Amino acid sequence: MKFQELKSIINRLYKEYVSEHFNRIFLALVLSIIVAGSTSSIAWLLDPAVKKIFIDQDKTLAWLIPLAIIFAFSAKGLSLYFARINIIRVGHEISGKIQKQIADNILKSDIETLESRHSGQYISNVMFDAVRVQQLVSTGVLNLMKDSFSVIALVSLMFYQNWKLALFAMLMMPLAGGLARSLGKRIGKAVGEAGEFSGKLTSFLSEIFKGSKMIRIYQKEEQEGKNASTFINNLVEKNIKILCVQIRATPIMEILTGIMIAGFIFFSGKLIVAGELTVNSFFSFLAAMMLSYQPIRSLATINMVAYEGAAAFKRITNIIDAPIKIKNDKNLPELKLKNCDIIFNNVGFQYSSNKIPAVQSINIEIKGGTMVAFVGQSGAGKSTIMNLLPRFYDPQKGNIKIDNQIISGVSLDSLRKNISLVSQDVILFDDTIENNISYANSNAKKEEIIQACKFAAADEFIEKLPLKYKTIIGENGIRLSGGQKQRISIARAVLKKSPIILLDEATSSLDADAEEIVQNAIINLTKNKTTIVIAHRLSTIHKADKIFVFKNGGIIDSGKHALLIEKCKEYKSLYEKQLK
Repeated sequence: MKFQELKSIINRLYKEYVSEHFNRIFLALVLSIIVAGSTSSIAWLLDPAVKKIFIDQDKTLAWLIPLAIIFAFSAKGLSLYFARINIIRVGHEISGKIQKQIADNILKSDIETLESRHSGQYISNVMFDAVRVQQLVSTGVLNLMKDSFSVIALVSLMFYQNWKLALFAMLMMPLAGGLARSLGKRIGKAVGEAGEFSGKLTSFLSEIFKGSKMIRIYQKEEQEGKNASTFINNLVEKNIKILCVQIRATPIMEILTGIMIAGFIFFSGKLIVAGELTVNSFFSFLAAMMLSYQPIRSLATINMVAYEGAAAFKRITNIIDAPIKIKNDKNLPELKLKNCDIIFNNVGFQYSSNKIPAVQSINIEIKGGTMVAFVGQSGAGKSTIMNLLPRFYDPQKGNIKIDNQIISGVSLDSLRKNISLVSQDVILFDDTIENNISYANSNAKKEEIIQACKFAAADEFIEKLPLKYKTIIGENGIRLSGGQKQRISIARAVLKKSPIILLDEATSSLDADAEEIVQNAIINLTKNKTTIVIAHRLSTIHKADKIFVFKNGGIIDSGKHALLIEKCKEYKSLYEKQLK
């Protein structure tokens, strides 16, 4: 990372996040000045202390000066405490704001954008990068203020005591600054690599957790253990690299300090002999120089902290700045439904990751209150078309209308409010059955939830559970069977009371008994609703009002089941294969 890029990133961080906490930072600035003044006064007091107490043996100052030193240390300690409290709060509030923005981006981004990234990277941004930015603000800003003022105050005192010695001490500072800048660039690169490996490790751990059964049944524990070791070792190596770069300054700074002290003692002796420096001034200067050692070291590492935080903030802004293709424009009119007629007019869509269009020239008319089915081989375009209706994606060609209203011209809220989705991959939360169902309608009464479960044929098994509707079902409903999860999903859709129902292979993974129960639940759900069904098992959709046969991203035929058996070879072939 070049210095100009670092400057630009830091500038943006200040304008968008830090500036709104100006009052707290200003207070920390004032307190930092008090810290600097207290630190320099401690060194300055050694001059009269040595002269008045040890040389002149002034009895009055013998207790006044120690009291003054105690006061100076107290002022320094209290000021530093409150300054740190203020800046830590600022850092954590900024980190919280960034984490909320990432979460908001995840919730508002279009599906295609989310699918192009791995979930582990988002988690790494929240857990790893946001903390780096927080450290930059909490540690970097405070140390910059506190240590800068302390160095200025102590160097000023050193010049006041003896300008010749002060000049000698100043010779070491450019060396420390150059060292910090060089190490900072290396740290920025290492931190970027560590962030990437952290995201990969998070993704890997998420995958092995979800695939725990598959790993065990295929006896891949040892293999995945080796993979885990590889990810962890890579991350450990990168973190060690960061720490090595950070501490690389330590021996160099110690050597510089040793040279400075040795030179100081040598020149001080010369000046004392020449009568240009008193013993009491020597001790005061020595104290000022030693007290400046820590803030100078701290300032030398700020550059490193800046590069670390900037590298992390850059990765975060790549997420935050990602354009949201499908926005919820509140100024658009609401969808007004009458019949729920749906029209796909010459619709074409291509995923950004593919060279070939997923669907092209799709024309479909669906009468309100009817059920249509999409069938075809995997990859034929069925799911793509279904996903275009709730605007998970937007077509690059053509348009989709509901009751003669182009769906991209109405508010996203009003569109999705009128659509329910039941898919093969049921998403459930580690919560109670009641809360999972009421997710569709937070204001639903208990009686409405029970009624929805009866419609979905879910009430029977729920009532047999020890805690019934208060039963915790585990992560993604792990404590339930496939059929039970599907019935809860249907109950959720029933509770939403949407006039448009999307069924994406809702029964394909169920056994015969469970399929029959779920199919009956679906009949209840879709009664008098405009319904689109993607079916793997064609036996479940033979009563559909119209069936569309997809192949290679287009529709090759349509009609009722009996008609398609007679005239469509593709449909007949699919149907006969399932009868074998």
